[in-house]
Amino acid sequence: MQFGLIEMWQSMGVVAKTVASILILLSIITIYLFIERELTFSRARKKSMEVAPKLAELMKNGQLKEALALASKKDFKNSHLARITAAGIEEFLAGKDNNLPLEEQIESAQRGCERAQSLFNQDLRRGLSIMATIATSAPFIGLFGTIFGIINAFRGMALTGSGGIGAVASGIAEALVTTAFGIAVAVIALWTFNSLNTRIEVYNTEMENTTSQIVDYFIRITGAK
Repeated sequence: MQFGLIEMWQSMGVVAKTVASILILLSIITIYLFIERELTFSRARKKSMEVAPKLAELMKNGQLKEALALASKKDFKNSHLARITAAGIEEFLAGKDNNLPLEEQIESAQRGCERAQSLFNQDLRRGLSIMATIATSAPFIGLFGTIFGIINAFRGMALTGSGGIGAVASGIAEALVTTAFGIAVAVIALWTFNSLNTRIEVYNTEMENTTSQIVDYFIRITGAK
C-alpha cells in the first residue's frame, strides 16, 4: 500500500473522511474570519488616520458641531477614533443644551466615549469566539477520528487473523491523519485568534487615549470660561 495523500484518503473509512472534511471546513472558516477581520482592522486604521488630523484641527478651533458632523459621516463609520470622538462631542453638547453643570457635561462626554468604545470593541471581536471554539475543539474532533482509526486497525487484525503491519497499516494511517488534521486546524485557529486579539488590544489603547484627550479638551475649554 502506498501512503500518498490520495491513497490514504481512499483507504479511510466513512467516519474518518467525515471527521477530516469537518476539520477542513473549520480551517476554511478560520482563514475566512482572519482575512475578514484583517480587512476590517485595516479599514479602521485607514479611516482613522484620514479623519484624526481634521478632527483635531476643528476641535482646536472650537468648532465642535463641525467636528461632530465630520466624525458622524458615513465615510468614517468604520473609524474607531471618529466614533469615539463623535460620541464624546454629542454627549457634551447634549449636556450643554440641557444646562447641566460643567462637571456633569464632562462626565457625560466621558461616559459617551466609553459606551462607543465598548460597542466598537464588540464589532472588532465579531467572529473571534468562533475561532476560539475551533482552536479548543479541533483536537478533540481529530481524536474522534483517531479512535475510529484504531478500531479499524483492530478490525483489520481480526479479519486477517494476523498482527502484522499490513493488517493494521490502514487503520493506523487513518488515525494519524485525523490526529494531524485536528492539531493543524487548532494551531491555525489559535495563532490567528492571538494575532487578532493583539491587534484589538492596540485599538482599545488608542480609543482609551482618545477618550482621555477628549475629556482633557473639554476640561480645558470649560475651565477657560
